[in-house]
Amino acid sequence: MLNVTWDHIHLRSPDPEATANWLHDVLGGEIVRNAGRIDVKLGGASVFIAKVEPGDGVNAPPLTPYQGLDHFGLTVKDIDAVAAELKTKGVTFTTEPTTIRPGVRICFIRGPEGISIELLERDKKYA
Repeated sequence: MLNVTWDHIHLRSPDPEATANWLHDVLGGEIVRNAGRIDVKLGGASVFIAKVEPGDGVNAPPLTPYQGLDHFGLTVKDIDAVAAELKTKGVTFTTEPTTIRPGVRICFIRGPEGISIELLERDKKYA
């Protein structure tokens, strides 16, 4: 059996600085600057952000939902308080906090470049 762990998520952005700042300001990521890209340490993994230049052959972002990678999920504590805080920062919610099954409450937010991000809390109090 393979034994794997998460290393990184790679994003391409026309404005890596703005994307990194959003991940820092909204989700509390730690920005690390490297030659050729910006990294953000977030939730135990790294988000690599590479610059997209006009005419470099990179396609426009798809509209969700679509086949393939649809979103990434981050675990939070006290999801309703987190959602309230994010709303004060002007974050767009595509799904408000909702209990999807006993013990799991989720919401979805829209990140830079249309990225869909799920926030979830697993707690028995959500019956």
